[in-house]
Amino acid sequence: MQFGMVGMGRMGMGLVRRAMKDGHDAVAYDINREPVEEIAAEGAAGTYDLAEFAAALQTPRVAWIMVPAAFTGETVDKVAEQFEAGDIIIDGGNSMWQDDIDKAKELKERGIHYVDIGTSGGVYGLERGFSMMVGGEAEIVSNLEPLLDTLAPGVDSAPRTLDDGGPLKPGEKGWLHCGPNGAGHFVKMVHNGIEYGMMAAMAEGLGILEAADAGTEQRQLDAETTPLRDPQYYQYDFDIPAVAEVWRRGSVISSWLVDLTAHALAVDPNLDAFKGRVSDSGEGRWTVQAAVELGVPAATITSSLFDRFSSRGNADYTNKVVSAQRKEFGGHHEKVADTDG
Repeated sequence: MQFGMVGMGRMGMGLVRRAMKDGHDAVAYDINREPVEEIAAEGAAGTYDLAEFAAALQTPRVAWIMVPAAFTGETVDKVAEQFEAGDIIIDGGNSMWQDDIDKAKELKERGIHYVDIGTSGGVYGLERGFSMMVGGEAEIVSNLEPLLDTLAPGVDSAPRTLDDGGPLKPGEKGWLHCGPNGAGHFVKMVHNGIEYGMMAAMAEGLGILEAADAGTEQRQLDAETTPLRDPQYYQYDFDIPAVAEVWRRGSVISSWLVDLTAHALAVDPNLDAFKGRVSDSGEGRWTVQAAVELGVPAATITSSLFDRFSSRGNADYTNKVVSAQRKEFGGHHEKVADTDG
């Protein structure tokens, strides 16, 4: 089938390339000429403004929007200006599910269908396939099935959960119609919140292993330094990249995330290329907000989100207040970082 892609970044490019490998026709547009020219050389129809983009698509048109979340809403509006009743606009980014509900209602008044697709797979999606969580009208999603089947990893990407020889169950192809508008991005939002927690737990565990040689170090003895009570029990110099490697093979926590962590450590064992400043793109915040409104405990995800805030220096003032308080009530003076216990 034919579809258009607005936004030819890493994800958009990967989606188009995977679709074209399976025989789908793609029309590409980006505000920058270079990626459009690149994908056009591979067989896509390159366009350089949205009017040209819309004209190149057969009706009913299908346009997939894959731009940063900050620009998604205005991009959908600009594409809709060029579209007609019966056309379909897909938001494949990480938009907030509430915005999907509002946008779908707005476009429905003009007869334009809206589908939200939470898309996971990153830069590896071209080869591995993209896991997709879809929200929208059932009939419209059904019309997109040939494209979704191509883009998804497919049932053979993992052993069947119940290999009973029966028909495929929802989700087994690697994409799932989760419900009406907003449902796709709601499920993807929670997916990303879980991702925050999993990443944090793995990082904390490796951090404990990395510090397990503390008993071999001379610690300053003063009132401001917590003594290590039993240094003889903390004499381990673990090979952290090797630990990540063994965890990849047969352990309960083995996963693609462990694979990626092991690769990062193999390339840069001390992670010298990183400062430890961790960004958050919104989904973790929305997951926590939804948990609060629904009254569902989500301590791990919430903690991992706050850790990301701290990593960016957002806890500096808070920590200064605590230091000031300690000095006020106990005369405690701050110590330089490399002598803290």
